[in-house]
Amino acid sequence: MRNVKRMMRILGGAGTLGAAATLALALAPLRAEGAPQPKTATTTAPKLFLDVHEFGPGKVTAEAVAAAHKKDLATQAKYGVRYQSYWFDQKAGKVYCLAEAPSAEAATSVHREAHGLVANRIAEVSADAAGWTRRPGKKLFLDVHHLGAGKVSAADVAGAHQKDLATQGKHDARYLNYWFDAAEGTVVCLVEAPSAEAALAVHREAHGLMPDAIDEVVEGR
Repeated sequence: MRNVKRMMRILGGAGTLGAAATLALALAPLRAEGAPQPKTATTTAPKLFLDVHEFGPGKVTAEAVAAAHKKDLATQAKYGVRYQSYWFDQKAGKVYCLAEAPSAEAATSVHREAHGLVANRIAEVSADAAGWTRRPGKKLFLDVHHLGAGKVSAADVAGAHQKDLATQGKHDARYLNYWFDAAEGTVVCLVEAPSAEAALAVHREAHGLMPDAIDEVVEGR
């Protein structure tokens, strides 16, 4: 009733505007009062995935891996994926791919459509840092710790990594990043070092947690 009286007062003083125009002006705020408010769009942070392709020794070349990665980059937007980096272990014929994606299925779909080379394993991981910077001319290694599901927490891994950082200078090594698969209790570390032995010496001295494997890799982006 209050709104009706308000509208009548406005119409009574329409003057040169005219009744129709004044009515439109009067109704506009009334419509706004009862109109549903637009929902605020929400965005979900992309998940991070690390996958592993096991081709076998002598079954794949660095050139072939680089070409496949370019095809991933050309296809990824269709699935809301961003392939950040890959690492190629030539000796073992193994490739690790790191991607931001809404799901493991989306990341796999990029590989499937781009070149058909689907990973043997893919896991959601958390990282120590969003990015890293390499020094030219330094060797690069990936080491893998299979600690077991439920055997280690993210805080444990972060604490061990801080000990690596405090120790690495003695061995001319740089632990650049790590990725933690909480579901399986697996940690993958990326390190610059003059040798695998130097990288391992950091772990041994810092906390004694030695990896199950360490391999020299080539990085691509």
